[in-house]
Amino acid sequence: MLAKVYSCAVVGLDGELVEVEVDIAQGLPSFTVVGLGDMAVQEARERVRSAIRNSGPSFPLKRLTVNLAPGDLRKVGASYDLPIALGILLASEQIAADLSRTALIGELGLDGSLRHCDGVLSMAAVRASMALKRSISRRKTRRRQR
Repeated sequence: MLAKVYSCAVVGLDGELVEVEVDIAQGLPSFTVVGLGDMAVQEARERVRSAIRNSGPSFPLKRLTVNLAPGDLRKVGASYDLPIALGILLASEQIAADLSRTALIGELGLDGSLRHCDGVLSMAAVRASMALKRSISRRKTRRRQR
């Protein structure tokens, strides 16, 4: 099964649309992320696996391939956790949602909680320019000083 969701890469002050494609196939269990991601993107495999298991759904024990396109654009940071996790849940048919016009950005905690990521403003600009209807992210909360 194949699922596609959208995210954003920050390039300088600008944002670039990133398609997160998730394919689930028969075969030995594996989880591969391709598409020129840095170490934080590669580590998303463990965060996403734990977040899915600890928040209720089951993590599919199949061959998972995640493609972050375009492949020649460098992807940096943990902001791809949320779109990867939702792509897996869509592809494994554990959730049903129309995210075709939604931009997703966010780091996941091991319990499935959503954490703040930088680049939300750039993502909002990309979302508006690409006619995507909505964004899902977590804004940074300010701590009160006493």
